[in-house]
Amino acid sequence: MNQKTLFLAWQDKARTHEWFPVGRLDVEKPESHYRFRYVRGAERAHERSGFEPLVDFPVFHQNYEASQLFPLFQNRVITPGRKDFLEYLRSMDLGEQADPIEILSVDGGYRATDSFEVFPKIERREDGAFRCRFFLHGWRHVGESAQQRLQTLKPEEELSVAIELTNPTTQLAVQIQTKDYHVIGWSPRYLVADLVSAIAKAPGDYEAKVVQVNPVPTPSKQRLLIELRGHWPDYDPMTRDDFEPLVG
Repeated sequence: MNQKTLFLAWQDKARTHEWFPVGRLDVEKPESHYRFRYVRGAERAHERSGFEPLVDFPVFHQNYEASQLFPLFQNRVITPGRKDFLEYLRSMDLGEQADPIEILSVDGGYRATDSFEVFPKIERREDGAFRCRFFLHGWRHVGESAQQRLQTLKPEEELSVAIELTNPTTQLAVQIQTKDYHVIGWSPRYLVADLVSAIAKAPGDYEAKVVQVNPVPTPSKQRLLIELRGHWPDYDPMTRDDFEPLVG
């Protein structure tokens, strides 16, 4: 049985702008079994920012199961019938047979009309190795020299990963740098806590590379696709604290 896990994150746009993981979607294939549960982050978001259960999942402490992907997630994927669907897949380095879970794992299901985003659980192999892909965050806010360096990036170009302790927005952040020390952007916030904890145990065992550079008119949030690789000895990511399901 092949199981994949996605998390649903919510941002408190009204006050703190803080992101919280609030839900977990487990997908079993080929049986096409979908299971949604809230995680402890939903309770913390409720206490700190007034987050309430979603209409599709109205009770925090309940197990939701279905044989089809829940509309909350399905509606975040462009339908195959659209003329730009294949171009949409190519912007994520995905093949024509990619399913909604694969698409959401890279695209994030972001919509300007709400405060949610989807991201995949990082899977650690038995030997401790892991890899994940994401679109570079914050590249529009770097300096002019870094912007110029961004224009020269090519697929397969090696990049560096660094912890930032004084980020003005989030305090802790994970920088993505070129090998000649230009900070070109940041990893998604959902990776920060695990990466900071893991890097403290195994410093230096991380690397990144450019997967794809998408030109205009690709949306700015999908401009630069990055792959991050590393090794986490004795560390299981996205299993503790906010990520723990509220029901077994």
